[in-house]
Amino acid sequence: MNSPVVALAVMTFLLSVASLAPASPSPADTAAVRRSTPDAFGGLLGKSGPEVKERVDDTFNRLFSGDNDTQRVYYPAGDDMAYIKDVANNDVRTEGMSYGMMIAVQLDRKEIFDRLWKWVKTFMQISAGPHRGYCAWHCTTEGAVLDSTAASDGEEWFVTSLFFASARWGEGHGIYAYRGEAQEMLRTMMHKESEPDHAGVTNMFDSRAHLVAFVPAIGGNRFTDPSYQVPHFYELWAAWADRDNRFWRDAARASRKLLQNAAHPKTGLSPDYVGFNGRPVDLKWRGHNEFRFDAWRVAMNVAVDWLWFGKDEWEVTQSNRLLGFFQSEGIRSYGNQYTLDGRKLSGDHSAGLVAMNAVAALASTRADRTEFIREFWNTPVPHGHYRYYDGMLYLLAMLQLSGNFRVYDPTVRSGLPGPAGVH
Repeated sequence: MNSPVVALAVMTFLLSVASLAPASPSPADTAAVRRSTPDAFGGLLGKSGPEVKERVDDTFNRLFSGDNDTQRVYYPAGDDMAYIKDVANNDVRTEGMSYGMMIAVQLDRKEIFDRLWKWVKTFMQISAGPHRGYCAWHCTTEGAVLDSTAASDGEEWFVTSLFFASARWGEGHGIYAYRGEAQEMLRTMMHKESEPDHAGVTNMFDSRAHLVAFVPAIGGNRFTDPSYQVPHFYELWAAWADRDNRFWRDAARASRKLLQNAAHPKTGLSPDYVGFNGRPVDLKWRGHNEFRFDAWRVAMNVAVDWLWFGKDEWEVTQSNRLLGFFQSEGIRSYGNQYTLDGRKLSGDHSAGLVAMNAVAALASTRADRTEFIREFWNTPVPHGHYRYYDGMLYLLAMLQLSGNFRVYDPTVRSGLPGPAGVH
């Protein structure tokens, strides 16, 4: 890892990222944390600013206000609420709601953010009993809870999007006091087991491993999901949380180590589920010890963590390794599911995975990284029956590759992108 070759590759990468950064950065932009992903479409594909903006706007408009039956996943509900619909399963998931809120805050769409958040607070967040404070991981589109158990990734994205909302728009009243809502969710995630009536509901993070659990419930709290590892979020929480700051710093380190342990040393592929040691687990969910749909998102998390914080050079090596595997499978034809050692399990070429690999290219030093970004640019916005998951990942990637995925610091009064305050 510390060889001259790796050091030279990392230096080359940092120089290339610098060339994609906005001109004339403020003094704060020289801090260790980077506030924004670079505009790779402009810097690497040569697309103009208006072209990139048009593409981002078109993607957002299709998924948030396009045709009801074939394009959109965002649906208003009444005068002041809305939900993101998993079209194929005809339900509403914290995964999609939290992604929708992050997309809204990044694009300065406060009304959409507030509509989604009110739906979450009204229908998903449990107000009494053992699950109190957590959000039910999926509901009907009418708001009936289908399963009270929380999905840990949704809570993680909720917290970070709420912090960003506080920075962009300031504090409102009630449920729109965003920063207080984020702090309360963090408290529940870390201290559920101190509540006398928690029963079989547990903390969302393992206190010894410093890792997020798959779900905060006995059994589900004994393993994790590599795609739930968001060390770049934990770094921000370490600076912004009212308590447990040391834990969040340790969680960022543990999460990066887990990502490294979970990735196959030759292909770079990660499984859907692993133990806290990084070894694949399957349990009763058949096939999740392989690279399947959850695992697509690992590439994004590794790349964004590197771009924002740059603390682990392994993330560059990993991004190179992963893209090397998919290049060997054909950049325009690789499948969407594999065994960890690279045997294809499905020949489908999915837009969501194309999107995630394009984000991985932001942390790569490979000469062909631009081709992964070009493949994403040339891939149409997902539509039809399976547009939800592919579409949300596609739009997140569109923000990340266009320079529109930024840290908004709630401790900075201006609400503009600024130093994250992480030391």
